Amino acid sequence: MQLPDNVTRLCGQKRFSFGCHPGVSCFTECCRELDLVLTPYDVLRLCRELRMKPAEFIERYVVEELDEKGIFPVLYLGMVDDGRASCPFVSGDGCTVYNGRPGACRAYPVGRGTTLDKNGRKQELYILVREDHCRGFDEPETHTVAEWFADQGLVEYNKINDEVLALVQHEQVGKGLQRLTREQKDKYILALYKLDEFREMVSSPAFQEEFMANEKEREAILADELSLLRFGIRWIMELLFTEKV
Repeated sequence: MQLPDNVTRLCGQKRFSFGCHPGVSCFTECCRELDLVLTPYDVLRLCRELRMKPAEFIERYVVEELDEKGIFPVLYLGMVDDGRASCPFVSGDGCTVYNGRPGACRAYPVGRGTTLDKNGRKQELYILVREDHCRGFDEPETHTVAEWFADQGLVEYNKINDEVLALVQHEQVGKGLQRLTREQKDKYILALYKLDEFREMVSSPAFQEEFMANEKEREAILADELSLLRFGIRWIMELLFTEKV
């Protein structure tokens, strides 16, 4: 695979130098002119950090488009119209939602690409992106990908994102056999992004009678946001790719 000149592949225990802090001259420059896709877990964590309901967050901060195949909705973080397309959460002191910042922000300058092969096995590709403005590469700290991801709190993000991968890269999608109706797209957004509204639906007796086998299962699903999100992924998978629904 041909990579751009400013991108190199990271393999195994290969180390790279990088550091980011207020003392770096380019501090917050990477928070501007972004096309930042928000995963379901990104929205969960941002809403938790902002103490905001998902529907309100989406209304205020999100731009929705379709993916390149025109199948699944893609949620982008809307940038501020300040002439530099800045992140709405960046300030002169740095990120105002740092503890809940999206996975892509945590990973920078590392990119992680994941695909599923024909047997459903996950294939991973790691790259290092060097942008002209970034002085973080002059810092002395060195990292492997595993060390960097652990330090940036990415393990949980990647784990949940990989569960979504099985949905958006389902074999029927790859074969061009799946197109979503507007109703299905709305349910996709509901189950993966609007967890407060999805909880209300899941809590209804009619939904529980159709989709939940027993009381223990219901309690486990409704125990916390992460359990509810994982159920939402499975539910949408069933909704789209089984004959039952």
